[in-house]
Amino acid sequence: MTTTEVKFMDVCGSRCAVVLTVLVASVAVGCGASSAVSSSPTASPSAGTPSLANVVSAGSLQLLMDKYMGPSFIAQTGDEYQNQSAGSLGLAQEIAAGEITPNVFIPIGSAAMAIVEPKFTTWAVQFASSPLVVAYYPQGPHAPELKKISEGKLPITDLFTLMATPGFKLGRTDPATDPQGQGFVEMVGLAQQYLGISATTASAVLGGTDDSSQIFSETALEPTLQAGELDAASAYLPQAVQLGLPYVALPNDINFGDPSDASIYERASMTLSTGTVVHGSLLDLEASVLSTTANPATPAATAFVEFLLSPAARTILKNEGYTLLPPTLLGTASAVPPGVRDLTTSS
Repeated sequence: MTTTEVKFMDVCGSRCAVVLTVLVASVAVGCGASSAVSSSPTASPSAGTPSLANVVSAGSLQLLMDKYMGPSFIAQTGDEYQNQSAGSLGLAQEIAAGEITPNVFIPIGSAAMAIVEPKFTTWAVQFASSPLVVAYYPQGPHAPELKKISEGKLPITDLFTLMATPGFKLGRTDPATDPQGQGFVEMVGLAQQYLGISATTASAVLGGTDDSSQIFSETALEPTLQAGELDAASAYLPQAVQLGLPYVALPNDINFGDPSDASIYERASMTLSTGTVVHGSLLDLEASVLSTTANPATPAATAFVEFLLSPAARTILKNEGYTLLPPTLLGTASAVPPGVRDLTTSS
């Protein structure tokens, strides 16, 4: 008989955290039919007393981490797991400022990882990508037209015309704290180049890049859409899949999810309210172990990153809508723990 205690804490609009603690060894956790995992270990169990994988992850990864990855990791290693999810850039800034002290960081996009380098880590592993889509409320007044666009019965350009319509309620995340927020603005910019939408339409879609009426925290945006308070919202494809939201897929050259189009994404840019110009990039999932003299990494931290690269975890990722990428080392290869390095290739 085994027991897993789940404690939810700090649940709010901008951040959600969950702690899962193993109370008795040999935990058996079922993750549902869509994400079956093997009961045999695929990550190296930590030596000696179980330690804590103290994870911070992108807000869009909260369901993936807390429903699937965390429980599976506990079951296969006997270690403890804690996760806090919010906008990747905001989390990176908090790590850099010493406001939070995780030992595993899993952001979306390389810009967030760059903020914590080189003080907390000099390497990362790229292992998946998360394309942008536009999710919509199925009972909303614009749902019939959005459905036709999603089915290819109307051109994709009609999506932008519709989102620019006065009264259309669109939601997106904050470009200052979240790569998805930046990606959505940059996506609209690329749509001008590659789909031929007008600058007037693009401006009307965004209502100003810092339009507060459109801006929501990453963990609050999709729940707001599900409640019917929005007509449509920016989303990652896996979010729409996991939450059962209908969505309009975007062409690869503007969805920031296809590695072969990385050079196109780099042509996009936007200016933040601070005046900083940021450029587009692949919306990839990266992971690293964070460690400092004052807060050294635990064995469980390394084991968690190893688990993310295991066949069981990659099956979960694929089932949940992520695009699998070959696990690739970025940064200083000599600093990577051997167990992680053995599961990757160098960039």
